[in-house]
Amino acid sequence: STSIVPTTTFWRILWRNYRCRKMRLAFFVLATAFLILLSFCISTSQAFVYFCSSQRSFLSWKAGDSVLNGYSKSRSFHPQQKMQFNRQQLKMIGKLFEEKGPLGKGITVGKIQVSLAANDRTSPTSIFSLLERQASNNDSSPEELARMANEICLSLLRKRDDWTGACSSSKWFPMKDSGKAESYFNDLSNTEAAKFEKEYNLGSSGSDSKEISGVLATQVVVSLVLEIQGDSTKFDGAGFSLSGTKDVLSSIASNVLVDGGDCVNAAEVFWTPSDRDEVLTKNDIILDFPELVDL
Repeated sequence: STSIVPTTTFWRILWRNYRCRKMRLAFFVLATAFLILLSFCISTSQAFVYFCSSQRSFLSWKAGDSVLNGYSKSRSFHPQQKMQFNRQQLKMIGKLFEEKGPLGKGITVGKIQVSLAANDRTSPTSIFSLLERQASNNDSSPEELARMANEICLSLLRKRDDWTGACSSSKWFPMKDSGKAESYFNDLSNTEAAKFEKEYNLGSSGSDSKEISGVLATQVVVSLVLEIQGDSTKFDGAGFSLSGTKDVLSSIASNVLVDGGDCVNAAEVFWTPSDRDEVLTKNDIILDFPELVDL
């Protein structure tokens, strides 16, 4: 038969043997180990709390304060900037659950602008002739819009020796916010269209058959506004270097043709001057397109 020792009896026996040297040593080792483990847990938890708080203050500092020689002039943090920072975090978290398409997740709306010199606008290979040929096509299907965007980017790449400035910007939207993406595309298009005092349509009022007297060398600004599915199309970097501008145009030219052009939701091209007798100077570009960065 098995006898069960009561708990009180166990502790009495243990206490009776406490005076034994070996038992005292064992108690000392166990107590020391317990205290070490307890102090380690406390210090680890304190370090974790301090790390989290320092990370939040550092991110707030970088987002809300200006930095001078590696030190902040002010440690104040603006609630609006904190709200923007939290919104970016939520956007990144939401992006993880987006359905992935051929070009990535969500929808990207972007704009690229390139200014270049057109010394002979009467030539069939001039940027004006290329733009007018593209504008003469009234087909607005995704395939034709993709082909137009591809041809515009390739034409600008072929004229890279004539570039004088460039800039680009973009904004990403989740697929569920397709309406917001379309609204943002319309905002970008309307902003560019508002810069023109008059819109010239090819084939109207004889503007396409108007003869040009002289060469009329001029500057020209070409703006491409694009709404494309996915997040892999590169828009950032145009204007900071020739290679960065080339990378943006190459990325757009390649991605618009993916899946037969079905990834392109909308595309619109603007250029100025559009009238064949009009000349655009460098000062005009500075006034109307201050965002352009000289190359």
